[in-house]
Amino acid sequence: MFEELALGGLLFSPLVLFAPLAFILSWITRVILYKTGVYAKIWRAAWFEVGLYVCYLALVVYLLGS
Repeated sequence: MFEELALGGLLFSPLVLFAPLAFILSWITRVILYKTGVYAKIWRAAWFEVGLYVCYLALVVYLLGS
């Protein structure tokens, strides 16, 4: 089970750390796709980015959540 983070007497959800980590991973992936030219071949880029973020968030929660 997830444990909350205590900072200055306030309790925060672990997603406060997981969400930025997933965003950084998706940003790195997008940069790599831009540089390789694959990003130009993606049909719906916005939906791809949202799906990529959700997949990375699920992966981060799965790996670091336990």
